[in-house]
Amino acid sequence: MTAPTTATDVNQPSLEHAPPAGRRMSWPVLLLVIAGALALTSIVRLITGANGITNVSQMSTALQLAVPIGLAGLGGLWAERAGVVNIGLEGMMILGTWFGAWAGFQWGPWTGVLVGIIGGCLGGLLHAIVTITFNVNHIVSGVAINILALGATRYLAPLAFEGHQGGSAKQSPPVDSLGHFSIPGLSGWLDSLNDQHWFFVSDIAGLLGGLVTDVSWLTLIAVALVPATWWILWRTPFGLRLRSCGENPIAAESLGVNVYKYKYLAVIISGGLAGLGGVFLSIVANPFYLEGQTSGRGYIGLAAMIFGNWMPGGLAIGAGLFGYTDSLNLRGGSANVHALLLLGALLLVAGAIWLVIRKKYVKAAITFVVGALVFAWYAGTNEVPNQVVSATPYVVTLVVLALSAQRLRMPKADGMQYRKGQGK
Repeated sequence: MTAPTTATDVNQPSLEHAPPAGRRMSWPVLLLVIAGALALTSIVRLITGANGITNVSQMSTALQLAVPIGLAGLGGLWAERAGVVNIGLEGMMILGTWFGAWAGFQWGPWTGVLVGIIGGCLGGLLHAIVTITFNVNHIVSGVAINILALGATRYLAPLAFEGHQGGSAKQSPPVDSLGHFSIPGLSGWLDSLNDQHWFFVSDIAGLLGGLVTDVSWLTLIAVALVPATWWILWRTPFGLRLRSCGENPIAAESLGVNVYKYKYLAVIISGGLAGLGGVFLSIVANPFYLEGQTSGRGYIGLAAMIFGNWMPGGLAIGAGLFGYTDSLNLRGGSANVHALLLLGALLLVAGAIWLVIRKKYVKAAITFVVGALVFAWYAGTNEVPNQVVSATPYVVTLVVLALSAQRLRMPKADGMQYRKGQGK
């Protein structure tokens, strides 16, 4: 007779076999760290005169650029919490961009949103069949899906878009807007406060103003998906069973969990979230599909998920960081990146001091030398080359992953092959 399944029972094996995850930063400490970083940014703004690094327009652009990265990261989180590595997020985003724009220009933007999600789900279903049913290597399957999605959309785009007004072999006709909103009164007040350029206060006003000014309805949905994902995966029996499949699928199976079902659901949902990120690019960020418009955001979303330690809150912070650095390309890029060199130097020096306190003298010396070199770069130049500005999001991705690697703890069975009954 099969033992009854409860949320507590299913979660227990993963807790017993999981390695120590280390101390987690509490919310008060996290908020204090964020406030300290914002205060340091404000000091840099006052020294350099680069007011654009924290103005409302910069933060609004950063939010718009962070949303598709965050949605791709959420997709990766769902799959990997169930034990399936999803390198195919980029391809699923590409499917979302194409299907969203294709349906959107014909039947309206909200239909485009729905069809784009379905397109991403199809990519997720393919990845699930290949990796879960046939036990193909997860990385190989993901890379194949990325190549297949790119080839399929290149083939379909001329058939679907040529002959329509504004359409071509590489671009769809324009899609109607989903609509934007600003909070009356609050948006204008924060904008005025930001224009005062006061220390810290104006920077907070710029940050908050970017969250309430000219915001798309799809942005609101995307932001709501972060706490929704946390609640489903960490506060419901469904989520506990799904996570047990990523920690110890054999133990989960012994308690009556249908591991195949939960893995399939997780990977299909993963594809749908990545597809929604693609829809955002082809309907909100740009009102049309354009070949190559994902620009590696699926991979950066995967990096944001890893930076966030496979947790929704950390993922959101990572997506915001990468979105902000990406926004430097669009608004005063060279001047802003040059100012951020000073911020980077100060952060490195602060990190060196922290390492000295922890008696890690070699690492502290290396960190201090790097900080000194960055400061010398800032002091010896008045601007940075445009190539550096364009590369900033990817450089930040690599640096952040390198600095956060030691505290990461992935699901124990992530990427492992599973066969029903293999524990007998």
